[in-house]
Amino acid sequence: MEQVIKIKVPGKLMVAGEFAVLEKHHPLIVMAVDRFVETTIEKTPISRVCLPDVEVPSATWDFLKKKVHIHHPSRRMSFVNDAMSYTLRYLKEQNIEIEPFTITVHSELDDKKTGVKFGLGSSAAVVTSVVRAILQLFLGDKATDELVFKLASISHVKTQGNGSGADIAASTYSGVLLYTSFQAEWLLHQFRKTRSITELIEKDWEYLSIKQMKFPTSIQLAVGWTGKAASTKSLVKEVKKMDDRSVYEAFLAKSKTAVLSMVEGMEKEDAAKFLKGIEQNRIALAEMGHIAEVPIETEKLRKLRDEAVKLGGAGKLSGAGGGDCGIAFLPLDKDVFQLYKAWEQWDIKPLTLNVYERSE
Repeated sequence: MEQVIKIKVPGKLMVAGEFAVLEKHHPLIVMAVDRFVETTIEKTPISRVCLPDVEVPSATWDFLKKKVHIHHPSRRMSFVNDAMSYTLRYLKEQNIEIEPFTITVHSELDDKKTGVKFGLGSSAAVVTSVVRAILQLFLGDKATDELVFKLASISHVKTQGNGSGADIAASTYSGVLLYTSFQAEWLLHQFRKTRSITELIEKDWEYLSIKQMKFPTSIQLAVGWTGKAASTKSLVKEVKKMDDRSVYEAFLAKSKTAVLSMVEGMEKEDAAKFLKGIEQNRIALAEMGHIAEVPIETEKLRKLRDEAVKLGGAGKLSGAGGGDCGIAFLPLDKDVFQLYKAWEQWDIKPLTLNVYERSE
């Protein structure tokens, strides 16, 4: 009997540096959270994909002319289809024989009752889990984090046409990361001009940087969900439409200052500096949203922050705003349940999420 491999990949929450990360050399802090996409894979006589979350209990697939073809009419599996395609293309370039296998993907990143997205990076985590599972099956311990990250990033950007890759990084490396993006336009350009997936993987991704960090030990994390899902793609598109480039440049400078303040706070165990950086980034995002007439900081996200400040902490939106989750940090001596109770008065749902650090 063939071995069944089980892969568990975390979701993410953006901490600070949203929007700015889409520009070259602009840092973002992102964290992996302890909700997961779980994937199982095993070699089987017939190749199958099982995606119960999108009502695909079982479908056969084949790999022809550098592309995976899943034999099912659902249009909701493009991320899985492309992740499989680019990973198998890479393996074929390594002269590895592709034997039939069955892969099953299940996500717990969305609301179990309603299926509403919390904004925890569902598609990125699914792509990362599929890539890691296939590489683990065929390469074993040779499946490095860098290889997983680059293949998942190629797949994800090719599927949706954009993205910073920060969610892929969190799902790949786990923990808290200081991140600058490879730049989606750069990656798509390199994809068109390189002859193989292997060549693109082996290139120096010049704008990319990933560094492990840790939050100050004297603070605690709290996460609240506004009850409204938000579209990152549409919000980014609206911000990019801003006529006054100087406003955007000023925002970028403020974002970088805020993130670097937080980094210094993490490196020096200076909670006050870290919390100040959170507030600086919140203000920069809110101001840009106001000028661009884009609802980045909603009323609920503002209330989420206000209640954290009352308890000596700081808070802000997580991600593109407009809904989804907000995050807050409180001193350890404060009762987080007091914050949760205050949030619930504003119809903000506390989520029991923690930073996830993968044990080797």
